[in-house]
This record gives sequence, C-alpha cells and structure tokens, in this order.
Amino acid sequence: MQPNASQGLCQPYPQERQPEEHGVARGKGKVMPARAPVLPSNTVFLNIPYDEKFRRLYLAYITGLIHLDLRPRATIEIPGGRNRLDKIIELIRNCRYSIHDLSKVQLDRTPPATPRFNMPFELGLAVASAKLDSSPHDWFVFESVHRRLSKSLSDLSGSDPNIHHGTVEGVMRELGNAFVRKSRDERYSVPAMMRTYRTVAKLVENIQHMTRARSLFEAAVFRRICFAAVRAAGISQSH
Repeated sequence: MQPNASQGLCQPYPQERQPEEHGVARGKGKVMPARAPVLPSNTVFLNIPYDEKFRRLYLAYITGLIHLDLRPRATIEIPGGRNRLDKIIELIRNCRYSIHDLSKVQLDRTPPATPRFNMPFELGLAVASAKLDSSPHDWFVFESVHRRLSKSLSDLSGSDPNIHHGTVEGVMRELGNAFVRKSRDERYSVPAMMRTYRTVAKLVENIQHMTRARSLFEAAVFRRICFAAVRAAGISQSH
C-alpha cells in the first residue's frame, strides 16, 4: 500500500513539542508546571555519517528500522540556516530512542586531515537529554571494531556498543539486538530485514534520479527511501 504523508512517517522537522498543562492554583493565579510530553514510542534519532563510502550501511539503518516498525529521524531532514543546533537538540528530544554510529573515526584525507566529530557530539547531546529531560530516551552506540570505543571515547567505559563489523547484515543483527523485544517475532528476523533492504536497494538509483539529488544524503531522498521501505516491509497504511 502507498503510505500517505498524513501518517507522519519520515515527515520534515516537527513542530516543537508542547507539554501538557494542568494549572495549580496559588493565590489569585495559576502556576503551570512543566510535565513530560508524550513522545511517539517508535521514533529513533539516527546519528550516522553522511559519506558515500557509508551508503550501504546508511540504507541498512533506514530500512532495518522501518522493518522493525520504527520511525527513523535524522538531521538530514533539518533545513539549513540559523538555529540549526537548536533544531538538532529538539529533534533528539522528540525521539524516544537514538542510534549513534561511531565507526568512522578515521582522519579525512582532504587537507587538513581531520577526524569526524559530529557523531560523538550528537551522542553527547542525546546522553544529556536522557539524563536531564523528564521524558525517557534510550540511546545505543554502534561500532564496527571490538574494543575501539574504549579508546576513542573512554567516558563510555562500561557501555557495551553494538558491533556490526561494517556489514549490512551486521547492522540488521545489531538493530535486532538493540530492539530485542521486536526481533523475537519471526517477521523481524534478520533474513526478513535483508529482503526489505535488497528490495529498496534496487530502487535507490531511480529515487536519486527522480529527485535530481546530487547524493543519497538529501532530505527528499531520505523521505522516498522511507516510503519505499514501508512498502517493501509490507507495513499497513495505518502504520
């Protein structure tokens, strides 16, 4: 079935969430205490490299999450301009979960040689949100190499990353491990997720052509990949 835009799947950056308000009488006025907003239980902030060498894993994360009946969100949806950092923070806070792939720690070959800091920076924002916000937020760190995280980010010692070994099937396996309650269902098995991935992978070139996108990492392409994954996974229109 063709999903429609009103369902909210992979929609543009949402309006700021508004907490429920219940007045408490004090004197002649009311004090309106902030309450934790109710977040969609299936939203996942996806913090991964936007890199051509990462495109297979990029597609794996999107299709794998959607196959698990989850809704990926990403900074790629946020328009440029002022207050981008504020919008990133708000997007993280509007998601029930977040996934942070720290596997691209190598130096960029383009002078000056520089490591990538966006992913660990956004992980820090998510950790802070989980600690300070009243609404729940669970975060997961994904890596490709065992024991490297203890060197690259020693502050996370004691946290076990999900190791995908840089493969599509590894990403699917570790998504199932992260969201284990879903992966117990045969519909969400790794072979089933791989079928969704392969179906969508065949459509990517046409999606990029239809959107006239210069790369896979553009908002219009992201949305169309989401729609294609919904259909490939056989998710009902009411999703």
